Amino acid sequence: MSTDLRFMLREQTVMLGLILLISMIFGAQMMYGEDAYWPYMMVPEDIVVAWKSALAGDIHFKAFLPILSCAFLHGGFDHLFFNMLFLWLFGALAVELVGSKWMLITFVVTAICGSLFHVVMNTDSSIPTLGASGAVMGFEGLYLGMAVRWHLPDPDIWPMTTPIPPAQLAFLGIMGLTMDYMGFLGGNLGVAYSAHLGGFVAGIVLGSVAVPMPRLAHRR
Repeated sequence: MSTDLRFMLREQTVMLGLILLISMIFGAQMMYGEDAYWPYMMVPEDIVVAWKSALAGDIHFKAFLPILSCAFLHGGFDHLFFNMLFLWLFGALAVELVGSKWMLITFVVTAICGSLFHVVMNTDSSIPTLGASGAVMGFEGLYLGMAVRWHLPDPDIWPMTTPIPPAQLAFLGIMGLTMDYMGFLGGNLGVAYSAHLGGFVAGIVLGSVAVPMPRLAHRR
């Protein structure tokens, strides 16, 4: 085993473990069929009903579980592959800069915020939502927030084989946000663009005000 591969496995154990978990859940989806995972997909109108019941004093915490659990589900192999690819790229950056703990916090917080924003923007929708795209966009927002806050070092972490200027990575995040915003305005019902936007904004907030200053970063 090469030195680079050993270093990657040691530094990214939690990140790769998260990707493996999501991939195994997808395998279970394919094995047991839609009926098994339907309760864990998020349906906006169901969350609205659960919220109204909670306000009336009838609280069922299980009804809110899909807000997070939907991020661990995917609708097909291509959906899983591209989400996991970009989750690895930007998740690895988060691990390199602020560690595995903040990587996990970012995943959970941005996944939840993406789901909640999707519910707010689609309160009457009965279309189920699934996928880690909100969290993926959350990592892009996290990096952009940190890049605006501090001078970041050129990332040099597997799977990136050469150092990439932070400005280029931040620009990639901005392009992703722009494409999602245009899709959101276009009303494409096949993609939960509002979840992407919600996750991205939550990531920016985390990167701008919450995460600690990376060891190799410099103040602006």
